[in-house]
Amino acid sequence: MNSFHEDKVKIPFGSKHLDATLCIPAEASDVRTAVVLTHGAGGDMNFKHLVLLAEVLASTGLLCLRFTCKGLNLVYRVKAYNAVVEYVHNLKTFTFKNIFLGGPATAIQWIMFEEFSSLQCRSMGARAAAALVKQLSERADDSVQGLVCLSFPLHPPGQMHAHSKRSEHLLGLTQTPVLFVSGTDDDMCQRDLLEGVTKKMKAPTSVHWIEGASHGLAVKGRPEEEVLQEMNSCVTTWILEHI
Repeated sequence: MNSFHEDKVKIPFGSKHLDATLCIPAEASDVRTAVVLTHGAGGDMNFKHLVLLAEVLASTGLLCLRFTCKGLNLVYRVKAYNAVVEYVHNLKTFTFKNIFLGGPATAIQWIMFEEFSSLQCRSMGARAAAALVKQLSERADDSVQGLVCLSFPLHPPGQMHAHSKRSEHLLGLTQTPVLFVSGTDDDMCQRDLLEGVTKKMKAPTSVHWIEGASHGLAVKGRPEEEVLQEMNSCVTTWILEHI
């Protein structure tokens, strides 16, 4: 017997709708935390890494909502995330309070919620998550409790000089805790550059490095399931510590 069940939903977004799936813990009456996940520049909400993360979080008692957003424009993505946050806020079956926004790279993105936390994953997802958290903080909206960045795309491959532009949203955060999960062989996030950015950040930060992992969190000679288990365990532990 599964410790959760899934419901397909459509989220209003302007004149359109965003396809989404709710992953609901079996003990739904006790749910106080929601997690929203979405893919990166490619794929959709059924991307394997995204589905597995949603299932792990739901099994831990967190409600997860993963959605598809095909737009490649960062501003468009941020607006989509905002629509999702409003949708979760308005779910009448649950009582959520605080929000965690997070974002991985490659083919994921999320928004997770502690009693309403919001996460996202993968490259563009991570950037959009950071941008949305910054926007919310500028509006004096203190509902966001944390930001998760998986494989944050600090710079294009081989273009380390571009990292200053991509880190500006991160540097603009003042209080929201941030978790980074990245691979030591990520060609879009050189280790010393990311660690330099975290030292400059005003917000509390944690960094988990996956040894030998690429931007897509693949490690040569190591089973994919094992790498994903490490990522999922790190993210789940961090979220639970911050709710």
